[in-house]
Amino acid sequence: MSEVHYKIVPHDGGWTYKVGDVFAETYRTKAEAEAAAARAAAEQRVPTSPTDIQYEDEKGNWRTEHSSGEAPDTDVRG
Repeated sequence: MSEVHYKIVPHDGGWTYKVGDVFAETYRTKAEAEAAAARAAAEQRVPTSPTDIQYEDEKGNWRTEHSSGEAPDTDVRG
């Protein structure tokens, strides 16, 4: 099972969460960022039906992969 970690960090004069190097929107308070991260983490834990997914990689190339629909294990780290 894959893991997704949501990290709460200061950002643009407020707070946000990030996954890897990707930042979410900025929130006024740390509590708001934590609540948003908790919602996003919960949504990620919902399994889906197996399907093919397409995404653009870091080099701008489009990739197609098959997703088993298995939900990742998620957490929020302050």
